[in-house]
Amino acid sequence: MSTLCRDCFYLFDTNADICPQCQRRRVIRNNHITTLGIAHLDCDAFFAAIEKRDDPSLKDRPVIVGGGKRGVVATCCYIARLYGVRSAMPMFQALKACPDAVVVKPNGEKYRIAAQQVREKMLALTPVIQPVSVDEAYLDLTGTRTLHKAPPAVSLARLAADIERDIGITVSIGLSTNKFLAKTASELDKPRGFAIIAPEDAEALLAPRPVGFIHGVGPKLAQKLAADGYDTIADLQRAELKQLIGRYGETGMWLKQRAHGQDTRPVRTDEERKSVSSETTFREDVSDPAWLEDQLWRLCVKTADRAKATGLDGTVITLKLKTADFRTLTRRMSLAEPTQLAQTLFRSAKVLLAKEANGRTRFRLIGVGISELTEHRADAADLLDPLVAKRAAAERASDIARKKFGADAVMTGRSARTRNSDR
Repeated sequence: MSTLCRDCFYLFDTNADICPQCQRRRVIRNNHITTLGIAHLDCDAFFAAIEKRDDPSLKDRPVIVGGGKRGVVATCCYIARLYGVRSAMPMFQALKACPDAVVVKPNGEKYRIAAQQVREKMLALTPVIQPVSVDEAYLDLTGTRTLHKAPPAVSLARLAADIERDIGITVSIGLSTNKFLAKTASELDKPRGFAIIAPEDAEALLAPRPVGFIHGVGPKLAQKLAADGYDTIADLQRAELKQLIGRYGETGMWLKQRAHGQDTRPVRTDEERKSVSSETTFREDVSDPAWLEDQLWRLCVKTADRAKATGLDGTVITLKLKTADFRTLTRRMSLAEPTQLAQTLFRSAKVLLAKEANGRTRFRLIGVGISELTEHRADAADLLDPLVAKRAAAERASDIARKKFGADAVMTGRSARTRNSDR
């Protein structure tokens, strides 16, 4: 059994609980510790950690980073989490749960600088980095052993120590054979953790955990799964693939793969995108609600095409309008499940438009976009709306036809109408 000391980075082949070189106990062992190369790095309570670093008096106190009493928690330290405080919790609830907490207003510039410092240290190990947010990223270190004269596990342990020493914050690291298992591993040992999941251990480790443990299964999907008798990941492992696909569509395939620890997504080096959107400015100011709705549909198709091309889903839809007197209006709506489908975008965005397009206000611009982006996994199923799967399948078939035969190969009546009535 290979064992790594996380303090002196000594790699040895015994099951000792104490490092024979430095006599410390922070050791990690796994048969595949020298061969795995896909990692997930997550800064521990990032914003709060920066605040504690810069103000030592906060070290042993519960700290909440967020707005005023009507705001929400941006993040909180692990001490505050012991009281039940969580990110996105309304501030009044957080202070009720932890009345002794110190509330600190966010300092975006300070966090940006620290995040860039972490990024530079990661780039010293590998150029194959995929940022997920300001405080977490995937790294592909396969093939770096010769360069660093050490397996990826040793390089990652050194990275964690360098970040703690030079930047003054701690990180948790997960190491495995794919992104899903690496992300899962990083959640197992927090804060200041390092966990490894070998592929042959994945199924046994996942089996007893609730379905919501799968990264990407939100509360709504977990509730649907529980209603159908899938309470644990073991239930998904035992389920027939045809049964899952028949019930949940593409999401069923995705669930089956994740339940067995499978994930074929590569670590992508594309720059992180915050949103995907499209907009158009009219040659003449327009007030007709029906015409504006037609233009909104066309933009939803454009936005969906761009999201599909980049493999992204979004959970927040934003409608942008500019009036004849150059006032800009933005209206947002959050979805229960992420999407990249034009039909789903349009069905939500037109509700936002209806509240603004009253037939009297004239507009010169309209736009629509999605944000809070995640990688596309599958089209969400909705048991309350059985037509969702049919609409998704029809749109995917239309996409294939348009790609093969041209943009005009498949066109809805609304699309044809907008093309014929352009202004």
